[in-house]
Amino acid sequence: MDLTDLGWDDFFEQGFSEYKRQGLIPARVVREHRARYAIVGTRGELSAKVSGKMIHAAGSRADFPAVGDWVCFDGGLGGGEVVIHAVLPRRSKFSRKVAMTKTEEQVVAANVDTVFLVSALGGNLNPRRVERYVTLAWESGASPVIILNKADLCTDIAARLSDVEAVAHGIPVLVVSALMGEGVDEVRSCLAEGKTAAFLGSSGVGKSSVINCLVGEDLLEVGEVRAWDGKGRHITTTRELVILPSGGMIIDTPGMREIQLWGDETSLGGSFEDVEDRARQCRFRDCSHKSEPGCAVKEAIEAGSLDAARLKSYLKLQRELESLAVRKDQKARLHEKSKWKKIAKWSRQYSKHDPKRLG
Repeated sequence: MDLTDLGWDDFFEQGFSEYKRQGLIPARVVREHRARYAIVGTRGELSAKVSGKMIHAAGSRADFPAVGDWVCFDGGLGGGEVVIHAVLPRRSKFSRKVAMTKTEEQVVAANVDTVFLVSALGGNLNPRRVERYVTLAWESGASPVIILNKADLCTDIAARLSDVEAVAHGIPVLVVSALMGEGVDEVRSCLAEGKTAAFLGSSGVGKSSVINCLVGEDLLEVGEVRAWDGKGRHITTTRELVILPSGGMIIDTPGMREIQLWGDETSLGGSFEDVEDRARQCRFRDCSHKSEPGCAVKEAIEAGSLDAARLKSYLKLQRELESLAVRKDQKARLHEKSKWKKIAKWSRQYSKHDPKRLG
């Protein structure tokens, strides 16, 4: 397969120059499962694993290949797995904090041009969750597009669309029914040859169904949604890059029950531009938008030009990002402390065995 069909361009060519001199070969990660990878390039699809050196040098799981990454591998000896020696610089990446209390980045999809944020038109459509996805999408470096699927099950599409557009702020919002094939052409128009899109959303919103419509066949397994709560099972269990007949590429991802932010306070700028524009007009630069005089944000809420729920959501995500920054800093300090302890231990051992060399 020609690498340009997979999204290869001058950006990746520049990052590859060093590894080209080493005789390595570029390929793109199309599947990832338990530290094993399927990669595609000029030699077709190959099974791959990362080198021991990469494992040793990795500072976190974000340093390992993710679906959508461009990697460099050796030619191998024929048959079996090839070995990945490096991940090329990423143009974009959609990341979240790993679940539970661990402070670590998980790269969900890499080198994505468009992020489709999929929700289902139904009783569980939550604008606050949409805001969270939009915040992560802007942080990724990709362009977000919101898909409201299952239009065939919604009795008041206009009201639901209005709720989402109120938090989308200029982001395209597409109403789709994968079951009926409605709105799929609008989604297809957002895809271009050599470009990559990722589909993200909760379980049961119909990501795989939309992708099957785009592909033109039942490529991905689709599950039923529970009637009692409108939620679906995790049918998609691994991330996978799918090449469309039109030439574009799609990354399907498992449904996310928990979506924790990964970024810093600047991540809120794209998704809460309306709040931050008014915040810049406050009398005090450090205004908390609670009880200070001259608060332009509170004035906008009282005037009805800003939704109070937007401010509440903004402050909640702001606190979450501030807490994340503190935990990142603590982790960095502990890592630095551990590093110097190892250096000191090595120095003592080295001195004990050969004191003259240190003198």
